[in-house]
Amino acid sequence: MNTENNILDLLMAESIKAELKTKRALIIQPGAIGDCILTLPLASFMKNALNLGNVDFLGHTEYIGIFPGRTCIDGVCSIDSIDIHRLFIDPNEFVLADRDPLIKAFSEYSWIISFLGEPESNFEKNLIFTTNCSHNSEVITLSSQPSDKHAEHMTDFLIRQFIDQCGLSLQSISVTNQDCHIKATKTDMTKGKDLLWEFGLEPQKKLVVIQPGSGALNKCWHIDNYLSIVNELKSKNTQVVFLLGPAELERFGNETIQSMTNATKCLADLPLTEVLKILTCTNAFIGNDSGIAHLAAAMGINTCVVFGPTNPNIYKPVGPNVRVFTENDEDFSKKSSTKLREEITKTLFTDILQL
Repeated sequence: MNTENNILDLLMAESIKAELKTKRALIIQPGAIGDCILTLPLASFMKNALNLGNVDFLGHTEYIGIFPGRTCIDGVCSIDSIDIHRLFIDPNEFVLADRDPLIKAFSEYSWIISFLGEPESNFEKNLIFTTNCSHNSEVITLSSQPSDKHAEHMTDFLIRQFIDQCGLSLQSISVTNQDCHIKATKTDMTKGKDLLWEFGLEPQKKLVVIQPGSGALNKCWHIDNYLSIVNELKSKNTQVVFLLGPAELERFGNETIQSMTNATKCLADLPLTEVLKILTCTNAFIGNDSGIAHLAAAMGINTCVVFGPTNPNIYKPVGPNVRVFTENDEDFSKKSSTKLREEITKTLFTDILQL
């Protein structure tokens, strides 16, 4: 009899475990690259703590398309593929038809975490109503803007918010800097070498990638600093490239872009997948507080990040090989800084590249 009970208990436990593994969560994250990458530790925490089978992202696919197969994210969907703007209207005017595409979009998820709207907002109320049309789902709205009172890192802030609102007794964790939240594949590395050859670079030589831009001009360290570092690195027979995205091409004047082109090779407006592949072949990355800095750090690349007006204690990239440099001068983006430049160059030569 005891044996039969033990077998039944075991079967029930396995059945519950299998049922949990079929549960899925959706994270609605409309932010840019850095915001999405800083959300990955929350996704990983949820997946483990709730024993979820899948965690999907709804956002801008040009930023999150790299996640499946390289992160804890199982699937992504374009935020432009559904009429999500309908969820912002007054709940009294919100109407769902039979077999409404909005119902289908959220019907598979037991947990939905949103960075759109506010708690108790029209968006959240309409989202809850939409999910209840097909099933019971836990809907939680999180803030991506910590108040000045919170000095904790953004990743810890997001996890703590989730724990406070989920209604479960979950043990909080502090995100470790030793984890690589984005793991490149062998194909990425092979394709990265192919891209280097295509751009006239040699995969066997040391390579440093510099991205001199950011989401805001006041977060960009003066370009003369990067040009000086380029000259120092090239004098040590090290390959250096500038990585220029749409923001840099739009915001930097022709004279600045020409000065970068004169100094070294510039790779402009590459798809994020190609940037990732090139980073797999990179010995070091240098840049401002930007999305690509978060990408390099999350991949485990030696990453040197220069912070000006933003607080690195809250926003620094997460990864095992991140070095943060701060410049508190009000003219951070308007003049060069010999002292900080020498500090970064010394770190590169001594600790990273060992030149």
